[in-house]
Amino acid sequence: MTDYDTYGTGTHTASELVHLLTSHLDVVFTERESDYRGVYHLAQGADGRIEIQPNAIPGDDGQDDLYAPEHPAVRVLLLISTPTAGRTLHTRLGTVQGLVHLGREPW
Repeated sequence: MTDYDTYGTGTHTASELVHLLTSHLDVVFTERESDYRGVYHLAQGADGRIEIQPNAIPGDDGQDDLYAPEHPAVRVLLLISTPTAGRTLHTRLGTVQGLVHLGREPW
């Protein structure tokens, strides 16, 4: 099984969160661009897949839409997928100031 977790922050920009997590988790992020999601950052490591993206994403009408509309105060999202048994990454993310766990979906 795999867990899909969402974290968010209203205090850090995407660039700041990339910098924080690069040193904190010892991972390397690659900047990507998507028509649907805008600019986001991706890292893959032994603990799972980590993505950082703004909550505001480009809309078809020229206005930004929220990727997670249930969390409008969150500026930046951290999306991770990890093996269900792998809790190390979650423990390490819990020590990052300003980062809040928003939810988990097991698959």
